[in-house]
Amino acid sequence: MALKHTPYHAAMLLSSLLIISSSQFLCVKALDYNSAASLSTSWLNHPSQMVNSTELAFVTPILLRKTNGPWFMCGFYCKMDGRSCLFGVLIFQNLNTTYLQFPQLVWSANRNTPVQTHAALHLRQDGELVLKNFDHTVVWSSNTGGKPVSGLNLTETGNLVLFGKNNETIWQSFDHPTDSLLWGQKLVPGQKLRASVSESNMSEGLFSLSVTPDGLLAYMESNPPQRYYTSRFHEGRSFAFNKGRFYRWDIPYNSSAQILKFAPEGHLKVHQLDSDGMHWKVVADLLRPEAGDCGYPMVCGRYGVCKQGQCDCPHAANYRSNFFRQMDSRHPNLGCSPLAPISCDRAKDQSFLELKSTYYFAFDSSSYNHGTGLGECKNSCLNNCSCKAALFLYGGNATSQGGCLLLNEVFSIINNENHAVSVHNTTLFVKVSNVKNSRQSKATLLLTLGAFSASLCVVGCCLFLFRKRLKESKEIEMDLLDHLPGMPTRYSYEMLKKMTENFSRKLGQGGFGSVYEGILDNGTKIAVKYLDGFGQVKDSFLVEVNTIGSIHHINLVKLVGYCSEKSHRLLVYEYMANGSLDTWIFGGTEKSPLPWHTRRKIILDIAKGLAYLHEECCQKIIHFDVKPQNVLLDQNFNAKVSDFGLSKLLEKDQSRVVTRMRGTPGYLAPEWLHSAGMTEKVDVYSFGVVIMEIICGRRNVDWSMTGENSHLLDVFKRKALEETLQDIVDKKSEDVLIHMEEAIDMMKIAAWCLQSDINRRPSMSLVVKALEGLVTAETNLNYDFTNSSVVNMVTTAAEEKEAVDDATPLLPSVLSGPR
Repeated sequence: MALKHTPYHAAMLLSSLLIISSSQFLCVKALDYNSAASLSTSWLNHPSQMVNSTELAFVTPILLRKTNGPWFMCGFYCKMDGRSCLFGVLIFQNLNTTYLQFPQLVWSANRNTPVQTHAALHLRQDGELVLKNFDHTVVWSSNTGGKPVSGLNLTETGNLVLFGKNNETIWQSFDHPTDSLLWGQKLVPGQKLRASVSESNMSEGLFSLSVTPDGLLAYMESNPPQRYYTSRFHEGRSFAFNKGRFYRWDIPYNSSAQILKFAPEGHLKVHQLDSDGMHWKVVADLLRPEAGDCGYPMVCGRYGVCKQGQCDCPHAANYRSNFFRQMDSRHPNLGCSPLAPISCDRAKDQSFLELKSTYYFAFDSSSYNHGTGLGECKNSCLNNCSCKAALFLYGGNATSQGGCLLLNEVFSIINNENHAVSVHNTTLFVKVSNVKNSRQSKATLLLTLGAFSASLCVVGCCLFLFRKRLKESKEIEMDLLDHLPGMPTRYSYEMLKKMTENFSRKLGQGGFGSVYEGILDNGTKIAVKYLDGFGQVKDSFLVEVNTIGSIHHINLVKLVGYCSEKSHRLLVYEYMANGSLDTWIFGGTEKSPLPWHTRRKIILDIAKGLAYLHEECCQKIIHFDVKPQNVLLDQNFNAKVSDFGLSKLLEKDQSRVVTRMRGTPGYLAPEWLHSAGMTEKVDVYSFGVVIMEIICGRRNVDWSMTGENSHLLDVFKRKALEETLQDIVDKKSEDVLIHMEEAIDMMKIAAWCLQSDINRRPSMSLVVKALEGLVTAETNLNYDFTNSSVVNMVTTAAEEKEAVDDATPLLPSVLSGPR
């Protein structure tokens, strides 16, 4: 089905392109991971490294095993959305490059229950390996608690092993295969391979390959199971996949990576990585010599008839009308559906559609009744409510006794003339509803209803035109809303007027509009932002509301509702009791100085919020206007980033023109002056400015100060060269002096963020680690911040005002109270 190019899809495409353009492939640093781990170790799923594959995917490496042939990695494998992550083992080829090229997932612990970002893997002290989702629910466990486990190891064959103190195996992934086998892995009685739903959906699908006393069986997971392959020779114990052979099949051997995979369509294939490491190709399709083109259960879908690899629906020449239609005429292999479903309470209206010269894949490998007459076979199916079809094998002549197979489910049907193994004198009797009389009745009913409908047509058209005029604008917006799932609460304009007492309690004024205090019916306080100049934005406004409303993080202001009615555009946020950060660090004497531990926590909170926007939410969001006015504080001084995502609307709002750049002078990264393509590093630069303002207790650009002191970044450079950074630390709070060394270290992190070269700036996730003391900030930094955009743009207060008015509509906020 073709994808409609709605604003939502356009936004998703833009987000994807941003991720592709700004993300790094898996760097060589990942190759430093160990191949084993000890007890009491935990790993957090934080997929920030992209892999080179046919679809956007990311990994969180845990263990790595290098070999002379293929390499193996154990870790989290995530799709782009971050909500479909599997813990498992990957195989790829060592090319001595800095990229992880085209890995294949060969084992997974949680294929039916994907986890999200912030899920965790725990190797507990009691020896149990446990996978928990972000909400701490247990998704998978090795069930080895209390056993003498000493550690976890990823072997040279790709086997994930929990081992004991004498290196004995306590648990191994080879005993729990999913859909693939690796060299040296055996499929033993009681085990099976379960194909995935599709190449993009790793959940268990319809096909299984197992070892039973009857041998190696391939079958559909129906009720009862329907076999389509049974091994003719049984080795007795197990079926091993070795270099060059599996069971009785010879396989082209190559020293590069190979895997045996049970494919979603029921094929058993050997995949091999090319010598260039860029493509996986099929070198053997093991079941195809016997199954042929038409011998697979779903080659033509349910009820589909396969002839020489082509698909059609069942039909008979002695009927004027067919009983089946294709599910999708453009894709005949998707199967057919009955025009009239059969049901147990209408058994007397059922008959058989006789399909001569047809064969069914499950006949040879199934238990069927011998010595059964044709009439007895058909009656057995008619009298069995669960039976959907009967396959009859004729004897020496058409009236003799034969074989009868009853089918509870009908998958692909084979044209007998082209069956790859043998030609049987068989006929398939498909149970159908006797729709001939019911169709005549329907035709009569349709004629009657048609005449009545025609008489109502004119009246209906008139009513439609009348209602369309009355509700045109409202219906357009509601139609857009209906196509955006997961939207926040929609409020009418009158409701918000009532909640805010006709917008009488103003909390502040910002670049996007005014903010008012309101109260919900349950007594909960809210902050209502009345957006200025967005009256013409409809589609894009709803798209952005949907995006912002679906993002939840402790350090992001929560959007609880919105209003899009006529020309009114309002956003309803959670109420932040302590207002914006700027009133606390620039507020003068009316506010108590923030203690150091509060400043430090605020800086870390902002960093975590930005890191989430850049790297963890399903759509990358660049804020473009990080500044203290857009950081709000709750009653406990927890910091939350606000107004994220709104600046993107300015590009879509035809009523306003952005001439050169977005953001606020004083916080703009240098690349705004010479680069058309902005990345998330513009937020990193702005965050560096905010760190300095919080630590120094002053604005970056303060024209009340004289000469060289008016620009904080100039002062920062000078003091850094003089090694007297302590001189610019805000000393209004006494405990800041106690933590002077920590304050100076944090200013060095700010300098790291303020590098003019965007390639030298860290990601926000790396900034978080530096603030938490997990990594050390980059040294040998360039303190030349004179290329800062604010220095180049303005030199006097009058020029600054002119530049602000001309360059960006995002004016600095002036907030006087909580919001």
